[in-house]
Amino acid sequence: MTHVLQSVVFPLDRDPDLLPLYIDPEVWSTIDEEPVRVSDVAHLSDILGRTRARIPAGTRVSFATYFNAFPASYWQHWTSVRSVRLAVRTEGTATVLVYRSTGDAAQQRIDTKDAFGDAETVFDIPLTQFSDGGWLWFDVVAGAEDVVLAGGEWTTEQEPARTGKASLGITTYNKPDYCVATLGALADAPEALELVDRIFIVDQGTQKVAAQDGYDEVAARLGDQLQVVEQPNLGGSGGFARAMHETLQRPESDFIQLLDDDVRIEPESIRRSITFGRFATQPVLVGAHMFDLLNRPRLHAWAEVVDEQPFMWRNLYQERMPHDFRRANIRQTPLLHMRMDADYNGWWMCLIPTQVIREVGLALPAFIKWDDAEFCLRARETGYPTVSLPGAALWHVSWIGKDDSIDWQAYFHARNRIVAGLLHSNAPRGGTLIRHSRRVDLKHLMMMQYYPVALRNRALRDVLRGPAHLRENLATAMPEARSLAARFPETVVHRDPEVVIRSRRGRQVFQRLKQHVFDSPTGWRLRLFTAQTLVSHWLREPDPANVERPEVEFGKSDAHWWRVPLYDSALVSAADGSGKNIYTRDRLLYRRMLLDSIRLHARLRREWPRLQREYREALPDLVSEGAWREIFERQS
Repeated sequence: MTHVLQSVVFPLDRDPDLLPLYIDPEVWSTIDEEPVRVSDVAHLSDILGRTRARIPAGTRVSFATYFNAFPASYWQHWTSVRSVRLAVRTEGTATVLVYRSTGDAAQQRIDTKDAFGDAETVFDIPLTQFSDGGWLWFDVVAGAEDVVLAGGEWTTEQEPARTGKASLGITTYNKPDYCVATLGALADAPEALELVDRIFIVDQGTQKVAAQDGYDEVAARLGDQLQVVEQPNLGGSGGFARAMHETLQRPESDFIQLLDDDVRIEPESIRRSITFGRFATQPVLVGAHMFDLLNRPRLHAWAEVVDEQPFMWRNLYQERMPHDFRRANIRQTPLLHMRMDADYNGWWMCLIPTQVIREVGLALPAFIKWDDAEFCLRARETGYPTVSLPGAALWHVSWIGKDDSIDWQAYFHARNRIVAGLLHSNAPRGGTLIRHSRRVDLKHLMMMQYYPVALRNRALRDVLRGPAHLRENLATAMPEARSLAARFPETVVHRDPEVVIRSRRGRQVFQRLKQHVFDSPTGWRLRLFTAQTLVSHWLREPDPANVERPEVEFGKSDAHWWRVPLYDSALVSAADGSGKNIYTRDRLLYRRMLLDSIRLHARLRREWPRLQREYREALPDLVSEGAWREIFERQS
């Protein structure tokens, strides 16, 4: 039996920015050692359908692209498939060339065939030389007349290790328009729905998905495959845990595919990830990559890891992300040819075998933040790794225009990172986690950002109370954190167009003019600057004039922790550009919070062994299906 591993597809949207993800331009040059597209041979008018495209006469089009190249190294490493067949269907006179790459980006042509009329050109390719990385792809060259690529598939005759379907779990909070769009894209993709058992919409908001325009129509198209579950807001972890719980009740589902709500999907990615999960030699979590929904060729996440010492998440090659496929596609980017192994994958899109959930439990009751990383680390410790699969991705609202480290989410950033460290860090007392956490507090305090420090101190107190608090405040921690903002004037975003707030000394511009002696201090200058600033804020009262009116103004990109602390007050643009926040130094509040942070971190370090033992002993119960069932029943 022939199994389709991957189909050649073209964009669902008539968006020219998407073309580099599907079709690679023929002509490139190099300027200042950077790849630059000279001209395009593919235009929107050449996209004839979901699987059809025109190659203009006398031109060459490559499919060495994110969505249409075949990630051979991942299939060789994680599955037992050792041979794939590429079938390319063309209309007209064409030449089809097949290429491969190695892990260090060396590119080799492995076969060439001519096609005439309506033809299917077939290539059998071994998957035996891709241990360290590498892709497979093909180019089509048109003759004297236009050629139509009528379709293409990467297939195998090998049988998968698993044959069950996947249920989809979409957790949403007041994003009904996004959810209906996702359901519509799924309804238009029968090839993906063939592998889907049930679609669970876990609706935790006040703006109901079922009341959204267009819902009734798409629900009728999906029929019994769609099920909406309404429950109070238990955060992402509560919503995804509910989707896991519902999936475990369905014997037809071997997987749960978790999806965020504020996304646009590529349905082929869903089919690819489920197919990969079926063929994996051992059960694995299959994660998808994330593109920026508002800048769609821009890739934000490839393979994500958790560093052991600071116990902090990051991209495997942090300095190389995000990657813009308008500037350089796969052939022009050596890094993308490596096989990158991940520690975890964000739950914007992640496929989890039900076998793993039954063995390691459901999501941690964390509300938001770190629930995805913690689960993947827990699964890895039990023998189930995470694979971030190239060619499987969606578009997600990015973090540009947000700064959740200083809003109510600061509580969850701090608490859940420490809890995850207690559960999974192998370094004594979490390595440098506690020192790093204390340093985050110092930066906020020097920046006159007292609200996030209040939340972070509250988080440490809750961690010190023990693991039972996770379940106790699952539904209350978020509203309590948000209500605390009213005590801190810096949380107010000033948007009134009739009252233009100006600073006394004007706007400070550093982005282009590196004029400040302490610009991004390092080494001894960093330590000296920190010590001097902490002492100055402790001893010196702010100038009353600077309290009455902001002393200086900063753009958001200029308002770094080593610049803002030099002033008594600052007017800083909000991350989304909607207005401005006023940060004002408060000596008494600063003193109290600084001492509080030092004491709490010292206590955390002192009690780490006890807390680590308690949290690890409590984990099986915290994440058990029975415990979550009690939460769902109590909240309902």
